[in-house]
Amino acid sequence: MGPLLTLDAVSKSFGARRALGGVSLSVAGGEMVALIGPSGSGKSTLLRAISGLTAVEGRIEAFGEAIQEGGRPTAAVRRARRRIGFIFQQFNLVGRLNLYANAALGSLGRIGFWRGLLGRWPAETQAAAMQALARVGVAEQAGQRAGTLSGGQQQRGAIARALVQQAKVILADEPVASLDPVSARRVMEILADLNRTDGLTVFVSLHQIDYALKYCGRIVALKAGVIAYDGPASGLDRERLIDIYGPEFEDAYHEDVR
Repeated sequence: MGPLLTLDAVSKSFGARRALGGVSLSVAGGEMVALIGPSGSGKSTLLRAISGLTAVEGRIEAFGEAIQEGGRPTAAVRRARRRIGFIFQQFNLVGRLNLYANAALGSLGRIGFWRGLLGRWPAETQAAAMQALARVGVAEQAGQRAGTLSGGQQQRGAIARALVQQAKVILADEPVASLDPVSARRVMEILADLNRTDGLTVFVSLHQIDYALKYCGRIVALKAGVIAYDGPASGLDRERLIDIYGPEFEDAYHEDVR
């Protein structure tokens, strides 16, 4: 497949601090790409820029249309957002709603905000929500309030919401950072299965280098807002990791998951 996402000289500063410094890369349809790097290297800013949540300098294209150009999102960003699912570190579910309703919220771009707000889900959305919850293994929790569920269950609910959205690209910003190891593995396995079985493009930022190497064929590493490595997981050797993270990189590396 050709590139679904293309970034050209993407830069962003917050006051005197440079978050991104001229990042250029492309992500092809069907790729599963890990975005790694030290804290503050620009990972979250990059993913938020692709989704149109953060305005940046440079140019970003998604699905063949420019969605950011000239320092601001374009009109095409709305169309792109309907096809891009964003998975947040802290789940971003509505805690007072049950898990079923949270998954169904993924259809708002198709059915309209007010219909969704009133819970008037069409039959198509109802079926899609339950199928998505079953796909990620939390159908039995469909009737529970999201705020009462474990972190792993909530994160799987967030993935189900992206499935109901019919996303073609999933951007996941540290989706396992706050999860226990068992839940983290389950979430990564679900993302890998969606990539492998459904052909979804997955771009996931991770602090855990071992998860990046295990689940992603391509690694993009940021250091101080610029790309320090972009290539196959097999090419990310110890020397490169030391260059990216410094000699303390072992702190982010867990041999027990390999």
